[in-house]
Amino acid sequence: MADEAVAEHPAEPAAPKAKDARSPEAPPRGGARGDDNAKDAPDTPGSADASDSADAEAAEREKERERAADRFKDRTRDPLAEEQGEEGPTDAAAATRARQSGQKLLASSRDLVSFDRSDVGQVHINNISVGLDARRSGLSMRDGPVPEEDLLRIRRTHIEPEGYVRLRRALEARRLLVLGGAPGTGRASTALALLEEVTRGGEGGQNSERVRRADPEGGVRGLATQVMGGEGGHPRGTGYLLEPALDRPGTLPPDGMDLDQLASALAEQGSYAVVVVSVGSAANPLLAGRYGAICPPAPTRELVAVRLRQRLEEEHGDPAQGGGGARDRDGGSARDGGEGESRARDGGRAPNRHADRDRGADQDEGRTRDADHGGDRTRDGGGQDRRPDDDGSLSRLLERAAELREDPEVTEAVGLDDLRPAEAELFASLLAGHLLGSVGREELLSGCRGLAAVQAYEWFAGVDRALAAPPPGDGRAPVRSGTAALFHPVAFRIALAVLGGASHSAVSAAAHLLTWELSVQSDPDSTPARPLFCDDPESDLALSRARPADGAVDVAGAEVTGRLIFYRGAALPAAVLAELWDRHFPVRAPVVRWLRLLADDPRPQVSMRAAVAAGELSVRDFEHGYAELVRPLADAPTPRRRVFAATALDQAAGHASHRRAVRKVVEDWSRHGTPALRWTAAMALGYGRSADSMDDTLDALARIGVRDDGEQLAVASLNVVRLLTLPECATVLRRLADWTGHRGEEYQDLALVSIVRLALTDVDEVLDDEPGTPLGDRGDWPLLLALAATRPELTGKLADLFWTALNTARSRDVAFDALETLLRSASRKDGRAWTREGLAALLPALTAEEHDRRRLDWLLQRMMRDQDRPLAEERARALWRLAVPARQRRSEEEESHG
Repeated sequence: MADEAVAEHPAEPAAPKAKDARSPEAPPRGGARGDDNAKDAPDTPGSADASDSADAEAAEREKERERAADRFKDRTRDPLAEEQGEEGPTDAAAATRARQSGQKLLASSRDLVSFDRSDVGQVHINNISVGLDARRSGLSMRDGPVPEEDLLRIRRTHIEPEGYVRLRRALEARRLLVLGGAPGTGRASTALALLEEVTRGGEGGQNSERVRRADPEGGVRGLATQVMGGEGGHPRGTGYLLEPALDRPGTLPPDGMDLDQLASALAEQGSYAVVVVSVGSAANPLLAGRYGAICPPAPTRELVAVRLRQRLEEEHGDPAQGGGGARDRDGGSARDGGEGESRARDGGRAPNRHADRDRGADQDEGRTRDADHGGDRTRDGGGQDRRPDDDGSLSRLLERAAELREDPEVTEAVGLDDLRPAEAELFASLLAGHLLGSVGREELLSGCRGLAAVQAYEWFAGVDRALAAPPPGDGRAPVRSGTAALFHPVAFRIALAVLGGASHSAVSAAAHLLTWELSVQSDPDSTPARPLFCDDPESDLALSRARPADGAVDVAGAEVTGRLIFYRGAALPAAVLAELWDRHFPVRAPVVRWLRLLADDPRPQVSMRAAVAAGELSVRDFEHGYAELVRPLADAPTPRRRVFAATALDQAAGHASHRRAVRKVVEDWSRHGTPALRWTAAMALGYGRSADSMDDTLDALARIGVRDDGEQLAVASLNVVRLLTLPECATVLRRLADWTGHRGEEYQDLALVSIVRLALTDVDEVLDDEPGTPLGDRGDWPLLLALAATRPELTGKLADLFWTALNTARSRDVAFDALETLLRSASRKDGRAWTREGLAALLPALTAEEHDRRRLDWLLQRMMRDQDRPLAEERARALWRLAVPARQRRSEEEESHG
């Protein structure tokens, strides 16, 4: 390397190196300098002696340059770190990743299927009507015998979940089974199937009323009285299904002694009972006891396949009988209540399909059907095997049905990872209708989208009606002390819709905050109780159709492994927010207060996801969202709240229906808003969707940055840099070059600060793209080097702009510090290559002239002499070789030696 010191840098902003773009104030690269700039760079030989007056004048000019350099350095600090202090971390990369994750979960705009809410749980699509209310179990009978024909239908159509045989054996051994599961998962159908099977061969096998539903108001004690032959007693060998209302405030779950008493009475009478409960804090002690068991949901693929085959056989005709479909013995059709719809032909007593189940390990897990295509055969009511018709038309329909079920567009429209029995029934009906020509393609997709909407409706419909009801049996005034326990499941579902993909602990904590807000809103005169040890993560997952997953969590700028949580279906977050905002207006006030609390959360995984959800809610009612969320937070004193408002605005701008309104708001704020509103407008503009074009976006940012002596130049320059990750990157670079030659010093400073910030900003702090894209694969690279490596056509413009910052007095020091940072990023600490590709593209363009190479030589020597982080000579020479091609090095050596 050369030993000469570098020459003096100019005091005025220099234009890019292209001759036709260089301003009059810019010195030629490596040429002479004006007298006002005659000051040597650090570590260079001293200047010639001068008179005292000249020294004084030079000293004053130096002080002014230092003051200008200090002002410039202040403007390059992170504007998002104001509340933590000027050097505080902001986790910009974590915020970007959290925003991207939230957008992915709420990306699909799902049209809501029309269904009649006056008849709860009934969905009407074309000529299909199916009961879907998960709160109505089984056959929608509260007390009394289950008809024999319904038992026959359960026996023939019930799809056994995994572990069904173990449940049956437990019931046979103990006479009593407490079966837990989430509403709508088929738990009541499984209970009826168990009771039908164990009583069929027992003492009450000939009794037409051998399976009964017990009165839920009487509970376990009332059922024990009935079994022991008291008032309302029933014959021996009866099977009882009880669904106690444990979720009502003031209702206590039965204890172990109550269950033991019931089990003893059942044994004396040769009877059986299944108590169906919802998983949760109230039922957990029951499920953990000797009688408890969890009921797994029926397998989705098998469930859909069997239902679909039944539908096609009904409509296509029964080949064994020459058509007519499957009928019951009265010649009509029957439906299976809230747990799913089915029809069956009663051709005689159904065979006992469980008689030989225990003979082998495979049979021990229950009968199976063909999960992929509904099986290649089924049984009629007489127990005879029946195959599809010989001409192949039914077989062809089944093949087409299997293909349609796996259609990506259909799968995306359903948006659920697994289907519950009633949902599988509707899905099968839609597929069959489409194959048979009665349901069009759009109707099919709309109906599939409606599945998530109906689930969200069921979750929230009438949740707080129980608060107005008195405790069972005594007629006292309503008890409201259970509001927290009542509202926690719905609060968890809302929190999961807003924060899906965050850590389980973050979602749970947010749910408890919302539970408090909902409880206070429901009963403002009382302080709601806050249970501390009632959380059950497994119950939260089951009641909210959620799933856990291991993933990365951002903590203090580092990624650590954490337990994340998601909905079991991409359609559920948007469906929950739509149902919440469109149908339950009183809940808006507590949700708004809750979202404002989340806006203050220091964790980006919480605040940014909440901001995206706030934008989606604003789309559904922009007037309310703007007045209650966006506008108040946009004018807040803290940057975190203003970023929340800007992110919500950008999310709304992602919808074509609201883009014009958002752009008008941002335009007004950038021109006439308070300083806080202009700051928020700058952050919204940085996303690239809040103005009509890229030039309009840059005009607005320049307007914000140059106003009031550059008070908000820092935030404006940050968002100029964010725009460089977009496809219109070349337009941004062109405008930066224009600003460097502008007559106004404020415009020059905006350009220079943006250029320096470009070198100091990592890609993952400003990029929304996932890994797999050219920039996304370089997340920890400085954006300047990543662009040089991935966009070679821009390398010359990038080098020109950075050269301008290096050759302008007020930006020189921070630009040199930035260049040193870039040089040190060439290799990682372990010696592996890091940004060498970007440096190899940028440095030759940056050091095209002798003056520039001498400056790089001086900087490398300074880095080698750094006492804290000395640069190894080998690495310094490698960087020199990247900057100066071998041919050029040889020619210079030949010239120096004559």
